[in-house]
Order: sequence, then structure tokens, then C-alpha cells
Amino acid sequence: MEISDRLRCLYSAPVEERDGEYVVEVPEQEIRLGDIEAGEAYRIALLPAQPGSETETEESPTSPTRDRSPPEPPVDEGEQRDVEIEDIGEQGDGITRVERGFVVIVPDTSQGERVTVEITDVRENVAFAEVVSREAYFE
Repeated sequence: MEISDRLRCLYSAPVEERDGEYVVEVPEQEIRLGDIEAGEAYRIALLPAQPGSETETEESPTSPTRDRSPPEPPVDEGEQRDVEIEDIGEQGDGITRVERGFVVIVPDTSQGERVTVEITDVRENVAFAEVVSREAYFE
């Protein structure tokens, strides 16, 4: 499947019925990351949950026992990833995003640079990484 480079965020959520309409809730973190804004209109794509996935087996959204804790970060310390630096942060560090728009901060990189990084620190909503190797610009 080809994924558009215009993709703003990616997450899993149940489709709920409310007052004759169907609703997909956007996690607060997606707004905080700044890729989307409340009140704006966006095109969405819906894909069926994979058999056995967390989304497929969740309890009913109205169930009082449903866990509403934030999802686990999609990266682990020591993991290596091939990424492209999307932006430069206020302190000059490179910023890339992985699954669900999860932010990874990579010092000593430039916007548009493709690098292999090793995740060094994982927090609830951001991870930090160091460059392992850089892709030559002409490749």
C-alpha cells in the first residue's frame, strides 16, 4: 500500500455510533503535536483492524472498564530506524516522526537528511536518538 507524504497522523480508534452519526475520536496528542488543528476539516482513510489487534478486541467504548491510557510509544531503547529528518526544532535538533506521529528528536542533523538512528531514550510522548549512519545525498 502506498502512503501519501501528505499523511498528517496515524492512529487506531474505534468507530462509535452517537445520536445517529458515526464518530472517530482524534487523540489529544495529535492536536498537541501540531500536525492537525481542532475545528479544521481533514480527509481520513479507514482500514480494518488486523485480526487479533488491540483495536479489534477492545471492549465497547461505553464500557466503564475500557482503558483510556495513552498507547505505548512505538519505539524501544536500542532500536535502530531509518528515518528522514522532517523539521528542525527551536534548539536546532532534527525532528522526525514515526508511527502515529510519534516524535523522535535527533541532534546534529539537517532537514531532509536521511539517517539511521539508534533510540537512546524513550518517554511517553517523545524519544531521543543518535545518528548511527548517514545516507549519501546522491543515493
